[in-house]
Amino acid sequence: RSGNGSSQGLISLRAAERNHLPPLSSSQVHSDPHLSLDCRSLCPSPGNTHGPAPPAQVTAPPAEVTAPPAQVTAPPALAATPALPPWTCGRDGEVKLRLSESGPASAPPLTVHELFLRAVERFGDCTALAWKVGERWEKLAYREYYRRCRTVAKAFLKLGLERYHGVGILGFNSPEWFMADIGFAVGIYTTNSPEACQYVAENCQANILVVENHKQLQKILQVRDKLPNLKAVIQYKEALKEKQPNLFTWAELMEMGRDEPDGPLDGIIASQKPNQCCTLIYTSGTTGQPKGVMLSHDNLTWTAFATRETVRLQEADVFPEIVISYLPLSHIAAQMIDIWLTMRVGGAAYFAQPDALKGSLGNTLREVRPTAFMGVPRVWEKMQEAMKAAGAKSSAVRRKVAVWAKGVGLNGAISRRPLNYRLARKLVFGKVRKALGLDRCTKCYTGAAPISKETLEFFLSLDIPVYELYGMSESTGPHTISLPEAFRLTSCGKVMQGCQSKIANPDSEGIGEICFWGRHVFMGYLNMVEKTEEALDSEGWLHSGDLGKHDEQDFLFITGRIKELIITAGGENIPPVPIEDAVKEAMPLISNAMLIGDKRKFLSMLLTVKCQVNADTGAPEDELTPEAVDLCRKMGSSADRVSEIAGGKDRVVYSAIQKAIDCVNERATSNAQRIQKWAVLGCDFSIPGGELGPTMKLKRPAVMSLYKGQIEAFYKEAASDNAAPPS
Repeated sequence: RSGNGSSQGLISLRAAERNHLPPLSSSQVHSDPHLSLDCRSLCPSPGNTHGPAPPAQVTAPPAEVTAPPAQVTAPPALAATPALPPWTCGRDGEVKLRLSESGPASAPPLTVHELFLRAVERFGDCTALAWKVGERWEKLAYREYYRRCRTVAKAFLKLGLERYHGVGILGFNSPEWFMADIGFAVGIYTTNSPEACQYVAENCQANILVVENHKQLQKILQVRDKLPNLKAVIQYKEALKEKQPNLFTWAELMEMGRDEPDGPLDGIIASQKPNQCCTLIYTSGTTGQPKGVMLSHDNLTWTAFATRETVRLQEADVFPEIVISYLPLSHIAAQMIDIWLTMRVGGAAYFAQPDALKGSLGNTLREVRPTAFMGVPRVWEKMQEAMKAAGAKSSAVRRKVAVWAKGVGLNGAISRRPLNYRLARKLVFGKVRKALGLDRCTKCYTGAAPISKETLEFFLSLDIPVYELYGMSESTGPHTISLPEAFRLTSCGKVMQGCQSKIANPDSEGIGEICFWGRHVFMGYLNMVEKTEEALDSEGWLHSGDLGKHDEQDFLFITGRIKELIITAGGENIPPVPIEDAVKEAMPLISNAMLIGDKRKFLSMLLTVKCQVNADTGAPEDELTPEAVDLCRKMGSSADRVSEIAGGKDRVVYSAIQKAIDCVNERATSNAQRIQKWAVLGCDFSIPGGELGPTMKLKRPAVMSLYKGQIEAFYKEAASDNAAPPS
């Protein structure tokens, strides 16, 4: 696959035939002033850190290394491609695409701008983006969205953006975020400190940084002198409070690019290849320094194609799909769903308000009524808590009807729908869906972190199945997906079309490391050869670091992470997540639980209770949630605040927690897996507190450091006052 015009024409023709679309020639594109090419990869500084030339087995792992039975077959033999390495750590690198002779993985490779062109050709007048101004929704069709992207690209080139250098974006989701995502795009988490922003910008050698507002701008200004490659900063919301050299507003940027010549941009577009890097996703750094995950054009365009085929999203000329963009776009899940998958089907992305996760998301859901919705576990948990709180205030009759309907819903989801299902749907289910804004939503998903069985069952009982999906930044997002016809509670579903899974080194229970294969597997980590070699083995399998197993029907179940595995002083391997989930299920008052015991003689646990969250800062407050207060009253406690419980102050609550832990201990498979000591902390875990990452994942090393004193107290000779000493 070369980057010359003739090969691009061939790819265009093959893709057009597959999608029943007429191919777009260069003359057609340039003759239409609206169909100017997007520059969605001005890619990052040359390097030579490429993987070795692929041995024969890189493209087709031998059958004997795969498991379980239904997934034993090796990936199909690959079509002939130039001799390229299987991975690279160089920003200008190219990799061998994992094309197959047939099936979904044989789809023609596309660059992102080719994907965008097809969306414009087929869905040009359909709504692509929508955002709220006051009380009114402003909308942008694909044709105009495309043209504005080109204007931004030309402005970036005028500001000095070089090939293979990054465009960093620091801000909440918006049309400007999407349009800025055209260079060697690099999302930066809005919760990052100035030092963390500096690390990312320096690592990708960013020439341009795009920030949302004055607050985010201040982070960049603090470290600007330490970023020698930085040439310009653009602020896309709010007026500039002071003018500085090379600092521009979004309006100034658009004006700058409006009359720029097309030639330089067209030259870059013509040289792009599907196997070159298109975007960088930085890991959240929960276990160390963030790594720059290099994703190619093909990673993005093929994964969007394969996901659409698996989930069966409708195209806009049949039924327009609508999503709400609110999850951090610096995370691959949001980018894949909001930008690429939506573009693939001509759908519309509606932007939520910046305070979406602090409370306004519910209003946006009710206004937009999406057809597909992705929520991290905490979003579903907050919905659950709000509904429980509202239910507690309703009349006795309404509560009885709700309980009856939920029983009908759960039974109908697990087995055949009972005869009274229609009545329950009319009386309860339909009203609940409408109240949540999910009455048009046929695809509710969760991912990015573990979700409790209790939360899944709660929504299932309301006839709202929440389907789990599983993947990672290094697999361009999804790898396994649950579907209506392939759904099992607490399973992450089955492998996506065109991809392969195997369980490496399974134990007696079939649990081992989950490994991925497919065109969604990343190119490598930017400038990190050793880390890349750790992630990709000699046969090309991506090692996830997650532990899991397949059941007899190939449903995948996640049991933990290798790095999180607790190895006690006695040598027993204990995955913490199942025990933590069991405690939270046994005691609904608990918000977060973290198991401790690595290299220790026994297990202990840190607990937090459910509390209110500050709407402005996202920080946990002292007041308990209504659900938590209700639970306390049922226990016989008068506690309204965390401070009235933490530290053993409320013996009634502590006694109830101990009973719950006793129940969990009774089900332990060995004495080593019993929780011997525990404590309730005075503050819940949070992103501002440093215990949770941007996607709400538990940062175990950070918790160990923050609560070192409390943890060490568990292991002193004297027994704590809430548990007997280990026997």
